[in-house]
Amino acid sequence: MTNSHSPIAEMSIRAATPLALLISAYLLFAGHNNPGGGFAAGLVLGAVVTLRTLAGLQEPTYATALLVSGVLIVIVVAIAPLLWGDPLLDMAVISIRAPILGTIKSGSALPFDVGVTAIVVGLIVALLDGLSDPETSDPAGRGNLERNS
Repeated sequence: MTNSHSPIAEMSIRAATPLALLISAYLLFAGHNNPGGGFAAGLVLGAVVTLRTLAGLQEPTYATALLVSGVLIVIVVAIAPLLWGDPLLDMAVISIRAPILGTIKSGSALPFDVGVTAIVVGLIVALLDGLSDPETSDPAGRGNLERNS
């Protein structure tokens, strides 16, 4: 996407990526009781993907797979309660007792948020992929005019 690469920018983005991934995971898991959730986690992950793409560290790929898997997860989690006679999008809470951690509670909202995260990241990856299309990135803006005439 860019022609020149800055070693300082690459090093900074490489150093910040693990911290941003940790923040994204926190937002995803804490989003049910605190500010955050799937959308916020997806935005942070999307920012990581965008920065890494602009620095030339990765190419935006798998947009369709992310979008389709996210939509399927959201649909399954939304419709699943109807199979047991519960209302649409009803949340089931599961509680597990772990020896060291104590009681761990999770609900069906977590997979729903994972699906939302996949949708948000997929949309950002699709946007980056579309912006990096060689046909649309002609700096002179004459690419399509010359071919059609």
